[in-house]
Amino acid sequence: MDHLKALRRELDAFGAALEGDLSTPVEHCGDWRLVDLAVHMGAGNLWVVAAVEEGRGDRYDEDSPPRDPEGLRAWYAGTADALVRTLSADPSASAWSFFPPHTVGFWRRRRSQETLMHRWDAEHTRGATTPMDPALAADGVAEVFDTMALRMIDRGAARLPGQAVRITATDTGDGWTFGTGEPVAELSGTAEELLLTLWGRLPRDTGSVAWAGDREAGARVLAGPLTP
Repeated sequence: MDHLKALRRELDAFGAALEGDLSTPVEHCGDWRLVDLAVHMGAGNLWVVAAVEEGRGDRYDEDSPPRDPEGLRAWYAGTADALVRTLSADPSASAWSFFPPHTVGFWRRRRSQETLMHRWDAEHTRGATTPMDPALAADGVAEVFDTMALRMIDRGAARLPGQAVRITATDTGDGWTFGTGEPVAELSGTAEELLLTLWGRLPRDTGSVAWAGDREAGARVLAGPLTP
């Protein structure tokens, strides 16, 4: 899919969600308020610019951004533009990244997914969220299993489960198997519902997703943690 196009769309949607009271708490991000989430996103944008342009991952700075609402919104918009310019390079070009592939393409995908999830978080503070693009959400589910969960295992924060679960997106037809052996259970729902569930925005016993097979064993497989 066109991750760069998706990234631009989600960056703009996140920026639009910053209108209004930035002191609003963000439910799924600890004790953060919307101002903290905006700083996190803008600092992350500039971190990736340095990862691509300078080949380094140590330029993460959440201390210098302005905290006044107008200044913060303008600063965030500038970081979004800088990120898109930087990621307009050849996706196969080399870049520092925390997980392979170490390319610009890795960051196109990662930042589109990071922005998608936090755009949802920002809109959720307002009480109404814009539906996710199903293809992008399905790609996010894939990223959980081909990147984020494997990184958690590599870092020693999780273990490869001894059983497997099947995950099926009912709207896109995509499916994934995570774990070892034949699946003992299946979790199904729309790609958006699955992505929100895997990232802890929806409980795994919500009515939005459906379990089949050995639900308890399947829940243990997905206990992970799968994501940071």
